[in-house]
Amino acid sequence: MDLSGRVAVVTGAGHDLGRTYAEALGAAGAAVVVNDADADAAREVAERIAGLGGAAVAAPGAVGPTEVAERLIDRAIAAYGRLDVLVTGAGVQRNCLLWRMGDEDFDPVIDVDVRGTFTCVRAAVRRIRDQGSGGRIIAMGSLAGQRGKEGQTADSAVRAAIVGMVRTWSMECARTGITVNAVIPMAATAMPPFDSSVTTWRDVRESQPERPDPGENVGVPEAVAGLMVFLASADSGGVTGQTIGISDHKLSLWSHPEEVIAAFSKDGWSPQAVAQAWPAIAVRSQTVGIPATGTPPQR
Repeated sequence: MDLSGRVAVVTGAGHDLGRTYAEALGAAGAAVVVNDADADAAREVAERIAGLGGAAVAAPGAVGPTEVAERLIDRAIAAYGRLDVLVTGAGVQRNCLLWRMGDEDFDPVIDVDVRGTFTCVRAAVRRIRDQGSGGRIIAMGSLAGQRGKEGQTADSAVRAAIVGMVRTWSMECARTGITVNAVIPMAATAMPPFDSSVTTWRDVRESQPERPDPGENVGVPEAVAGLMVFLASADSGGVTGQTIGISDHKLSLWSHPEEVIAAFSKDGWSPQAVAQAWPAIAVRSQTVGIPATGTPPQR
């Protein structure tokens, strides 16, 4: 798929999944603005893309503040004259059980993941709307955000919030030809609970074959790259407001939350009326957690 002539900003592109996204877009012909809080890593990725014949510049900075988001977009315009694609790959993770989690654990995840996504998408959409030629916004969800996972209060919160914003943004941006989609990248990460001494994606997978659970169908970042290029391309013009999962061997579409069963009462809902109606509703109680091979999900 040829992305020649397109300009993409990728946040969190210095390491891990974000780096894979940036390199895949660059290999497909897009000019890439590589963002990361780690300035050296951002420059390294930009140099690697350029060294392979692509076009890339580094734009270091920790996303979250409005000024950082606007600086990223300004960097794209200064370097390449336009903006077509934004991939919000930046994120931090703090794995901790609820009763052990402090504000100092929770707040940075909100600042980077939710606020960083919001400020970057807002800045990008403003610019793309002014251009009048449409564009692509690709935001990151997670399995924990879709299903819940023990020890991942913060990740569940922020990734569910991002998917919720994506639905709203897809409606708001439709008239100007900007598609907005969320991706659930089912690929191993070097963030906790993985061993921090393991530094490459394949090492993560090979060194800890039992983690995460086989039921999560987790793969390597390279498996996600093809979806990123597709969603950035002209071929995905009819795809918007969707939450799409991908791993080594599985491409999936997640449903939106919807009512699964309902009861009605002409007299309203007293506590007693709720208790009486509940058994008929409870037959459709929803599971929580990421289903794993041999382990039934919790109710």
